[in-house]
Amino acid sequence: MEAIAGAAVRPRIERDAVFPWPLGALLLGSTSIVIGLLWDISWHMSIGRDTFWTPAHMAIYLGGILAGLSGGWLALHTTFRGTPEERGLTVRFWGFRAPLGSWVAIWGSLAMVTSAPFDDWWHNAYGLDVKIISPPHSVLAAGMIAIQVGAMLLAASWQNRATGRARPLEIAFLYSAGLILLMLATVLTEYVFPNNQHGATFYKVSAAVFPALLLAAARASRLRWAATVTAACYMAVALGMVWVLPLFPAQPMLAPINNPIDHMVPALFPLLLIVPAVAIDLLLRTGKRSRWWMAPVFAAAFVAVFFVTQWNFSAFQLSPAARNRVFAGDMHWGYNRTLGPWCHEFWDAKENPVTPGTLGTTLLFATVSSLVGLGGGAWLARVKR
Repeated sequence: MEAIAGAAVRPRIERDAVFPWPLGALLLGSTSIVIGLLWDISWHMSIGRDTFWTPAHMAIYLGGILAGLSGGWLALHTTFRGTPEERGLTVRFWGFRAPLGSWVAIWGSLAMVTSAPFDDWWHNAYGLDVKIISPPHSVLAAGMIAIQVGAMLLAASWQNRATGRARPLEIAFLYSAGLILLMLATVLTEYVFPNNQHGATFYKVSAAVFPALLLAAARASRLRWAATVTAACYMAVALGMVWVLPLFPAQPMLAPINNPIDHMVPALFPLLLIVPAVAIDLLLRTGKRSRWWMAPVFAAAFVAVFFVTQWNFSAFQLSPAARNRVFAGDMHWGYNRTLGPWCHEFWDAKENPVTPGTLGTTLLFATVSSLVGLGGGAWLARVKR
């Protein structure tokens, strides 16, 4: 009731003309984190470990600092200089008041700062990571994703309180969801190589993760085609890194050098999530978006469309037709890889084949993910603090 009263007393502050600068700073920090993360992965694959003070690391931690400062400013301003109405639209923690998204972003910033010396020690002790998810990277990833979630929550709260047109806030909400989608796809890199996409594990993992976020964003947004816009934001940032990174020269500095390269290795070409996102938006336009029993329908649509799309597109990615600057089909191998025919083959099509049984399991995972997305989206649509 207090939050509703606050919105009623200050209607002009919540209208479409106002785009709060702390949200802009948080989105800028989120973008810097994602760009720095993809840049850092490329750095390790192109140059190897240099020092902690690489430009990619600085981009990541700049994003964490921006997130922490913007959230901290909101907490201090609201606590000590906020009006009663402003305080009523916040969450209290340790005597301080700030929007929920700010608290989540502050926690993420602290997690990132904590992981920095841990990661530096880990590399000095064990060298390059064999896997993306090392212990310090797990803490770092949790902090980065928390900042992305904080940005999404902050955008949702301002979007939901707006009384008039709020297109900038609505786009900010979907953009933040797109960044989370890119973060999740990056964390799952080891499962989403084109070479994995004729095996069952790729589809199980994708079905368990991606429908939840696409449905949550679409369910909570006021815009039509919200899932499509979310997937488009994910693809836009990912494609930017695919096309920009190879423009910069790089020289490997750590043995063994099995694949001599002279440029930064690009990120993987993004998954075509925009295709199942269109299917989700078409189903949402039936007006049954809040019905939990629609989850199997969304799941079936996602699995069917995503399976057909990625099955065929992955075959194209491994073909000579994709070996160019647009699709970067043969450019994502690091300097320590010994290239061979295996680079253009499907790895687990025989050992882990797609069968009616594995597709049934995939559909089950997608159904659970869709239920989470519908429930999470309904909750996000009510967030006002």
